[in-house]
Amino acid sequence: MNIKHQNNMQNKIKLAKIISKIENEHPDTEKILNDVWRNVGSAYRIGITGPPGVGKSTLVDKIALQLSEQNLKIAIVSVDPSSPFGGGALLGDRIRMNELSLNPNIFIRSLATRGSLGGLSVKTQDICDVIDSFGYEIILIETVGVGQIELDIVEASDITTVVLVPESGDDIQSMKSGLMEIGNIFVINKSDRDGANSLETNINSMLQLKKQYKNSNDYDIPVI
Repeated sequence: MNIKHQNNMQNKIKLAKIISKIENEHPDTEKILNDVWRNVGSAYRIGITGPPGVGKSTLVDKIALQLSEQNLKIAIVSVDPSSPFGGGALLGDRIRMNELSLNPNIFIRSLATRGSLGGLSVKTQDICDVIDSFGYEIILIETVGVGQIELDIVEASDITTVVLVPESGDDIQSMKSGLMEIGNIFVINKSDRDGANSLETNINSMLQLKKQYKNSNDYDIPVI
């Protein structure tokens, strides 16, 4: 192990320990956040949200890998449901990200919701501030599967990506008062399935109506 790699691992371990203190409301938390504040503000925070089972983890995985190949320092903050017994995160398919965690440019952390209903942990923003202070350039924030009222991701990120699948088409009307209002980018995942083209048309129609209703000259929101 070369010196650079060793230092990188030590920094990851140090960061992980600090995050654990914040999650567990350690008495040092306030001092930690005050100390890091002067170094916060460089990281670009990308929210990845959408209903359960649409492939958010897979998308985050691929985005992180591609960005790391550009020699950018990437952090992934993944919010998982809390265990009803221990209160910790039910990691689910996060285990699949173990290969990414060996990448020296990528830091991964799972957080438990711990009763929060907004799709994120109540400590998410504080934890992202700490990650930011460690020099990470992009933070990918993946929510637990959300519904139309669980929209904390808007406050925690600079840009919000909403992930849907063709089967989401029937639910567009029920989502539009919440989840569909917050997207800066829409991604149709699993688009080889029937209904993908119809979903794309529905999303674009909804976005055009929204733009006309607001009489807005904002940019056209991409549907990918």
